[in-house]
Amino acid sequence: MRAVVIRVSRASITIHGAAGGSIGQGLVVLVGVQPGDTSREAGYLAKKCAELRIFEDENGKMNRSLEDVGGGMLAVSNFTLYADCSHGRRPDFFRAARPAEAIPVYEAFLAALRERGLPLITGEFGAEMTIDHVNDGPVTIIMDTDQMIKKEGGTSA
Repeated sequence: MRAVVIRVSRASITIHGAAGGSIGQGLVVLVGVQPGDTSREAGYLAKKCAELRIFEDENGKMNRSLEDVGGGMLAVSNFTLYADCSHGRRPDFFRAARPAEAIPVYEAFLAALRERGLPLITGEFGAEMTIDHVNDGPVTIIMDTDQMIKKEGGTSA
């Protein structure tokens, strides 16, 4: 799985032209699923997003997590995170999981976040959406479970 994590001062989503929700301080997380991803990667990524210390403390140091600051999260599935742009000018998305495989993994990611009690707004899988956000910092982090789990010795905790 891949995630683009954006620290925001506020964000909102529109789904099929209708308001889908908004958050104040928090994170916008774009989530991509590749073939072979499971609830293991989903839980691991949810934990990392919730605990990622990218909010400033009283000394101006990035030392607080989303949970620490009581922020909200806007999480949206985004298959384009697995775009391959190495050939020609049109991206190829063959590395993104098809909906039948991606939806349960994305839903496992959301369930893991809900279990943590985080204020959570979500997009609608496969829907036409617009996201309006104010990037705070700007702080934008890219995470890939293939790299992170391997580096941590294959554990998902």
